[in-house]
Amino acid sequence: MDTPGHGGNVITELTADHREVERMFRDLEIFADPGERRGLADRITIELVRHSVAEEQYLYPVVREHVAGGHALADKELADHAGVEKLLKELEGTPEDEPRFAELCRRLASEVRTHVADEEERLFPALAQYCDADMLDELGDKVRSAKRMAPTRPHPSAPDAPPANKLLAPGVGLVDRARDLVSGRGRS
Repeated sequence: MDTPGHGGNVITELTADHREVERMFRDLEIFADPGERRGLADRITIELVRHSVAEEQYLYPVVREHVAGGHALADKELADHAGVEKLLKELEGTPEDEPRFAELCRRLASEVRTHVADEEERLFPALAQYCDADMLDELGDKVRSAKRMAPTRPHPSAPDAPPANKLLAPGVGLVDRARDLVSGRGRS
């Protein structure tokens, strides 16, 4: 994704990300050329990693603090992220012309769709119930800012909770973006 950030409050921002990733998954399902599939899988990876890092830095701490049952909700979402990140790492190392690549893409799409449905049906309504409009707007700004600085490649062993994730993610993101620039990864 060239420009992380859609605008609006955190729910609008993250929901727009969800729709964009869903569109890319649908495209991935119809592309037959292995080169096109790899490029699209790389763009999906970039978007998912940025999105996840931003949620882990800002959304889930607010959910823990302000939403009834927030610790359990956040823990479940973090577990989902860990599973997706492992799949992304495996996908990254799998040649696009191997049958395993298509299977990993299907598993990734299924896990992400389940995670998105859970966030949109349970977490976002709970967040809207417990947080006022100003807090949701401020959180949207923080998420957009985090996505701009976030890593673009999966790092399954990186910390996913503050403060370590907020300290390390920008540096890792800088290295990832430099690698992407040199390799051409993620370009449309």
